[in-house]
Formats: sequence, structure tokens, C-alpha cells
Amino acid sequence: MKKYSSYLILFILIIFISGCTAKAPYTNRSQMILISQSQELALGEESYKEALDKSKVITNTKDANRVKNIGMRIAKVVNRSDYKWEFNLVENEAKNAFCLPGGKVVVYTGILDVAKNDSQLATVMSHEIAHALARHGAERVSSGMVTNALQTVGNIVLSSQAPELTQTFNIAYGLGAQYGVLLPYGRMQESEADEIGIHLMHSAGYDLNEALKFWENMKEGKNEGIEFFSTHPNSSTRIENIKRVIKDIKN
Repeated sequence: MKKYSSYLILFILIIFISGCTAKAPYTNRSQMILISQSQELALGEESYKEALDKSKVITNTKDANRVKNIGMRIAKVVNRSDYKWEFNLVENEAKNAFCLPGGKVVVYTGILDVAKNDSQLATVMSHEIAHALARHGAERVSSGMVTNALQTVGNIVLSSQAPELTQTFNIAYGLGAQYGVLLPYGRMQESEADEIGIHLMHSAGYDLNEALKFWENMKEGKNEGIEFFSTHPNSSTRIENIKRVIKDIKN
């Protein structure tokens, strides 16, 4: 009886997932998203407030105004009336930035050492906005939900037929999910955000060649690990991918 129950759970899961597909902008990649847009926007708003509360936000400086002006220029081409755009510069040495659902963008001061001009800063901001536009956060949450559900089904099957293998399954499945699904999934999203970001930059009138220079700047002096064990493609890989996207746009 337990055997058929677990098959039924798996069948219901597959049916549920098949009805929750979406399309990523520009790339038209099929996505599995199991949470609503309103849930995602609410989570983004909450996380954004928490992030700012823990940070030193820089206001009314030349760089802070640059971040806002570049952000609004990109936001105009995104044309999402449901997004309440905000662009903030935060004091942090990390060479990073992020965008939460709903258009909440944070740029760390550390990235200004790498982004030498407005087009290069637009490169990283467009990339982060692309993550939110493509709902990558919701997609990652959804993949985690499915991963957990499948692991639960596996445990039900093993507990009824081979309980002594349950711990072994959990260890193997965890590693398999991480290196076989979740990490490549992260690299795919990063590459997609690069591609969408280049399209946004182009529509906003920024110099696409500066996108390549930005990632070359990021690559300098960086000891990059093996790509297989990373959630991000290495700089050489993404530079070649961006070259391809730029070529397609210009053709």
C-alpha cells in the first residue's frame, strides 16, 4: 500500500509542476515557478528592508546619484508598472550588487573599483535587474521545493522497502542534487542574467563593449576555482557568452 501511495505522491507532484510553467524574458526559456508573483514581491520587499537596516546607505553623493540615474534609465526600458524601483548605494568592500523582486537594487561601493564608467556600472546593474525580471529567485525557491519533495518521496519508498538505505540515500541525493542540479542551475541563471542584461543595456543606450571590459576587470587578479563546483560561470566563460550575445544583437 505504501508503495502505491508514494507513486501517487510522485504523480501528483509531476502534474502540479507541469501546470506551473513560465517563460523567461528575451531567452524564452521554460521555467518552473511554484510561487505567485505577489508572494515573490512581498518576500523581496521584506528582504530589502532587512538588508538596508543592516547596512550603511550612502545618499546625496556623486556615486549614489550615478547609481540612481543609471538604474532609472534601465528601469524605463524594463517597463514594469508593478515594480516599485529603488536604487541604493551601500558601503561594503565586496565587489557585488543585488536586485530583489520588485526592483529593489543595492550596489556595493566595492564594485565601483571595477566598474570604471557608467556603461560598466550599467553592466552589473542590468545583470542584477535581469535576475529579478526573469524571476530567478522564485525559480530557485521552486527548485528547492521540488528537491525536498522528491527526497521525501524517496524516503517513503525506502522506509517501506529498504529502510537500512535511507541514510545512504539522503547523503547521495544531497550531493547529487547540489552538484547535478542546483549548482548548474545557478550557472544557467547567471548566464541568462548576463544575456538579458546585455539586451537591457542595449535598449538603454549603453556601450555594449564596456560590458566585456567590466568582466575583464573582474577577472584580473582573480584566482577562479573549478567551474563545476561553482554557482557562477568563470569570467572567461561569461565573456565568451557575452561576445556571442553582442554579436547576435549587432547582426
